[in-house]
Amino acid sequence: MNTPSLQAAIQDYLTTYFSSFERELKDILAEQCSIKHFAAGEQLMQTGQYFKSTMLIVKGLVKVYREGGDGGEFFVYHLEPGSACALSMICATKQEKSEILATAVEETTALLIPIAMMDDLMRKYKTWYYFVLETYRSRFEELLEVIDHVAFRGMDERLDYYLQKLSKQQDSKLIITTHQQIANDLGSSREVISRLLKKMEQHGKVVLGRNTIQLFT
Repeated sequence: MNTPSLQAAIQDYLTTYFSSFERELKDILAEQCSIKHFAAGEQLMQTGQYFKSTMLIVKGLVKVYREGGDGGEFFVYHLEPGSACALSMICATKQEKSEILATAVEETTALLIPIAMMDDLMRKYKTWYYFVLETYRSRFEELLEVIDHVAFRGMDERLDYYLQKLSKQQDSKLIITTHQQIANDLGSSREVISRLLKKMEQHGKVVLGRNTIQLFT
């Protein structure tokens, strides 16, 4: 069981980002969860690993992606405070190896729920049951969105959408990233992304800096 001070900290996170959870559920999570901090760039999940816990994000931003045999990346979705990774939930519950990677985009804090609790939480707490269902639904919709963009939109549209969404998630018009990182996420080359960003800058949509992009739209 956690110390009273740790339980209080977890309760604060749950009240702020998971307010729909019933009181009893918050209490049991506060007793059994742990808090883990990740530095920007640190991996939260790796391909081939088994999960001992599932994570609720309470601070920061996490990128979930697949890695190809040639080292290329395919962006899947972001995790922000108040969310959980559906794929990690599935792997944790079924005790299967991860087929995805997750990296902290910025300093991130997560609540770790032991997998031994998962079945009981699903049976005993309706708010947890509905949270898991909603997590599966929302992540599935995000995957469909990614597929739609890859299949039906040009790279210029995908880039604009990517920047707008990242800006919203970071709650800032100043995005700190590199052209190479954007290229990795969008399955393109740095040269193509740089050219499209320069075109956006010429149209007054962005101002480019060293590892920064200032949005104006």
